[in-house]
Formats: sequence, structure tokens, C-alpha cells
Amino acid sequence: MTGYVMFRKDRLGRRGGGVISYIKESIQAYEIKLEKESECEEAVWCNIVTGNSTLTVGLVYRSPNISIEENEKIHNAIKEVSKRNCIIMGDFNHGHKQWTSL
Repeated sequence: MTGYVMFRKDRLGRRGGGVISYIKESIQAYEIKLEKESECEEAVWCNIVTGNSTLTVGLVYRSPNISIEENEKIHNAIKEVSKRNCIIMGDFNHGHKQWTSL
């Protein structure tokens, strides 16, 4: 898309899927990698710099038939970035999660 920077993470080993974020070119943004135990299969994380502060933006897709290991990685990622100024968006397919416990 003209005027936007694309950040994406494709689904590996299967057709379709993955996540993609577009951030306006005029906004200073860069992709970040999380700790190894927090590296989700279908998530992309970016820092947006505004003046003297940074906002971490995450886009996550959690498949309804996710493995226990991948579910733990998503949980760890959310715990890791929630210590910062952050916005986390996505399709979590998680009906009974106690989000306040993170």
C-alpha cells in the first residue's frame, strides 16, 4: 500500500494465514523480536516512536486448535510486552481467558 510500511509474519508450513500490519510512512516504526520463549508463530511486534516515548504494537493470531507450546509462547509474549506502553490486537479465539490475570 502506497504511503505505508508493511510488517508481516507469514504462517510457516501451511497455506494461508499469517499476520500483517501497515503503519503510515510518516510514523517512525520498526519491527522488534521478543525473547525466544515468547516468539509466536503468528504474531508481529513493532515499536512506534513518538517524541520521547515508545509504544509497542502487537498483532497476534491464535488458532483455535493451537498447540500447548504455542499457546504458552503467546501468553509469554503478552506478559513480556505488557510491561511496556503497548497495544495488543488480534484474533485470539480464546473464549474463557482471564485477561486480567496477565
